[in-house]
Amino acid sequence: MYDKSLIIEILIQILHASKTVEQRFKIVDSIDYFMDTPEGLEKLDGICMQLIAIGESLKNIDKITNKTLLEKYPQVDWKGAKGIRDIISHHYFDLDAEEIYFVCDTKLDTLIKTIEKILEDLK
Repeated sequence: MYDKSLIIEILIQILHASKTVEQRFKIVDSIDYFMDTPEGLEKLDGICMQLIAIGESLKNIDKITNKTLLEKYPQVDWKGAKGIRDIISHHYFDLDAEEIYFVCDTKLDTLIKTIEKILEDLK
């Protein structure tokens, strides 16, 4: 068995980071915003840092729970959520802003709701 209080702490950090991405993404109306304005590039940088933190934290949860917790919530592509951390970290200069936009636009809400559900289930 794993330390549930530690998992809850990590999940709260993931939830906070996810909501930070959500807040930063609100003003992004297109992929061009990221690439065509200095403010957009700053938003992209900030969002990417949070996505790295989320991915790393999800990997830690898998390590601590021996990959038994996240698999109970298949509504999220956990492999993709963890993998985006590697893509951003290792290929930053080749970063595809379109992919970051897609993730924020289509995947973030499900991640937030699922993390909230996991927290509810653990408490």
